[in-house]
Amino acid sequence: MESLKELYKIGMGPSSSHTMGPHKAAEEFNRAYPQAVSFRITLYGSLAATGKGHLTDFTIKEALYPKPVSVLWQPQTFLPRHPNALKLEALDKADHVLGTQTVYSVGGGAIRTDENFDVVQKSVYPHTSMEEILAYTSQHKMLLWQYVEECEGEPIWDYLKEVWSAMQDTMNRGLKKQGVLPGSLNLERKARYYLHKAETSPRYVRRINNLFAYALACAEENASGGQVVTAPTCGSCGIVPAVCRLLKEVYEFEDSVILHALATAGLMGNLAKTNASISGAEVGCQGEVGVACAMAAAASCQLEGGDNRRIAYAAEMGLEHHLGLTCDPVDGLVQIPCIERNAMAASRALDCATYALMSDGDNRVSYDDVLATMMQTGLDMHHDYRETSRGGLARFFKKHWLNVKRKTKTFARKHRKNKK
Repeated sequence: MESLKELYKIGMGPSSSHTMGPHKAAEEFNRAYPQAVSFRITLYGSLAATGKGHLTDFTIKEALYPKPVSVLWQPQTFLPRHPNALKLEALDKADHVLGTQTVYSVGGGAIRTDENFDVVQKSVYPHTSMEEILAYTSQHKMLLWQYVEECEGEPIWDYLKEVWSAMQDTMNRGLKKQGVLPGSLNLERKARYYLHKAETSPRYVRRINNLFAYALACAEENASGGQVVTAPTCGSCGIVPAVCRLLKEVYEFEDSVILHALATAGLMGNLAKTNASISGAEVGCQGEVGVACAMAAAASCQLEGGDNRRIAYAAEMGLEHHLGLTCDPVDGLVQIPCIERNAMAASRALDCATYALMSDGDNRVSYDDVLATMMQTGLDMHHDYRETSRGGLARFFKKHWLNVKRKTKTFARKHRKNKK
């Protein structure tokens, strides 16, 4: 498994696979062909189907600025290696091709090419399954965060400190802002309103309202293209920060305790990234919100005193009860249902941690089992439900929404005519 530095990435939303990955690919290609006069980019599959709503063309043009860029959209064409694919072509003055490269944005901002797609990335961790890690930590009598420290070294804490600082900055910005999010849905920001409601709520509901506000703040910042931390992706960026902030406030934890929780959460995300997928285009939203819920459940369980087996149990439940979750962003925007899913999954993460803490830590389904199940479920899932905006809510809500808009325009037209 790779370092947690490859999982927690600080960057601009709204999508790690559709903005961060393509931006990185375009920058690297630009450096490889400094003599190019212009570029032609072809987007395939999911990258093309929801690319406009995810600002894919915008981020590519930004990376290649000031050179001209033409973007071609091929949403019906899926390349065999991964549904998020793009072809980059460097052109001379006569539009002759100087060089070309096909890149795959595999989730969490990571990219692969045909040459290195199957190459095993640099391994930081000696174990690749939860079972192996639990056995090792039990033998050496260490906690999961101590295992992360042993594998990553002391510098990981400085990096996680940056990550936690960025997460808090994202929440604080999102909690202050009001207005409508960019895009066709005209969706109002709700985080500030939920925070206000929390402050005036009875004590017994204040905690959950605060949690909702924190998760919404991150998800809304992501939807507006703001800076977020992938945890494990941009679309699920609000779940882990919301849970960590709430528990920090409730128990008055030092930041160092939160960093330990982020390390353990990252370990769960790393296992998912290694043994399954965190790409919505590959396995649906179970790989994004589902994995984020598992990460947050693990962090919560640790913060509330759970041992390693209970922590793994909490993570397993967090993902198990998101199995089959489709990725169906309406109009290709990371807004409906993505933003609400962050709030709901944060709440579920706390429930999973509480349930695991009440147990003896002995569960029949392991985290490794549920990861394998999630991957197979994603592969079996029809591609309309894997970040193409052609199925689920993306299809039926948009149809209803367009009908409402059409009726509103017709009514306004008749009203103006009658007025005349």
